[in-house]
Amino acid sequence: LHLCDRRQRQMCIRDRIHDDADTIAQKMRAADVLVFATPIYYYGMSGQMKTMLDRGNPLYASDYAFREVYLLAAAAEEEEHTMDGAVNGLRGWLACFPKARLAGTVFGGGVDVAGAIKEHPALQKAYEMGMAVSNG
Repeated sequence: LHLCDRRQRQMCIRDRIHDDADTIAQKMRAADVLVFATPIYYYGMSGQMKTMLDRGNPLYASDYAFREVYLLAAAAEEEEHTMDGAVNGLRGWLACFPKARLAGTVFGGGVDVAGAIKEHPALQKAYEMGMAVSNG
């Protein structure tokens, strides 16, 4: 993956940012299935997830393996529509990957303090979705 064209004599993003994003993007490229998990902040995905999607831009032109993408999200708010912004953002990213689709979502609402997710029905739904993927 190349985040810039060195022939244009510009400093590459990867020359400035020393993190694991290139390694993660390569693993994303080779994966059969992608699963993203994010807390919902202000009705959208976390900044970290958005940054990873942005850093995955070089995957657009690659021969990526993933065909199914899933989103797991949690928020203090309980209404299912709380995750709509994150779903729409992920769908926008997926629009650049014609061989892939958003195959499922799980939302854990009412998760506002540490431990609130314990025994949440969303955990069972996520487990069942994961089992369906692994058996599929």
